[in-house]
Amino acid sequence: MNKKQLTVVMLSVLVVAVSATAVSSEADAQKPTSMLSFEKTIDVVGIGMISTDPDLLTIRLGLETKGDTANDALTANSAQMSKILQALKSVGISESEISTSSLNIRPQYEYVYDETRDRDTRTLVGYEASNIVTVETKSLDLAASIIDASVNAGANKVDSVYYSLSTETQMSLKDQLLEQAVINAQEKAKNVLAPLDQKIIGVKSISVSEFGIPTPYPVFSGSNMVFDAAMKSSSTQLFSSEQDVTASVHVVFHIGSN
Repeated sequence: MNKKQLTVVMLSVLVVAVSATAVSSEADAQKPTSMLSFEKTIDVVGIGMISTDPDLLTIRLGLETKGDTANDALTANSAQMSKILQALKSVGISESEISTSSLNIRPQYEYVYDETRDRDTRTLVGYEASNIVTVETKSLDLAASIIDASVNAGANKVDSVYYSLSTETQMSLKDQLLEQAVINAQEKAKNVLAPLDQKIIGVKSISVSEFGIPTPYPVFSGSNMVFDAAMKSSSTQLFSSEQDVTASVHVVFHIGSN
């Protein structure tokens, strides 16, 4: 093969290589375009809500006693608390529904201004024992009887009285709330898409938020108010009200044309 023939062959190979590269580049340029898919979605938050009556009554009550020594204060407190517990049982409260919330013994001081030292001085004058129990029961109609019986047995402190939902009730409501929330999200999406001539064609993702359990709100709070009311009335009257429980879901729907 002479020099002229070799040059022609090399040029031919180069043309083929350039053509192949051009075809490959064109295919690569078209590949992303053909594989590109425009995903259309809509994000919606759905809410479910149920109004239900509370089924759990919680009352915190007890008494404070004083004594010259810590032992005196505690002994007097224990003796009186035994009477209170018996009174609670007499109105239908079982031992399993009663628990100790706090038991404290505090020294009591008397403060007197000392002119010679130009400052207040304190003197130990005794001790105070405080014993608070919590009553949790599903017998909501016993609220007034619990307070009246306790006060009559010597209780001089009622911290709070409130109605709430038991754990069992909360769990039983969750499935209903989630179903409501999902349906609500779906209806919201349909209402938005209808004027746009779009529809739901699938679900991309769904997430569940925390359940909105109402915080127990005291019917009564503070020892003096409840204690005075119980002493002045022949029967303390308490009323519960419905509570709203909520749940929400965040749903991302795939959408398409009708």
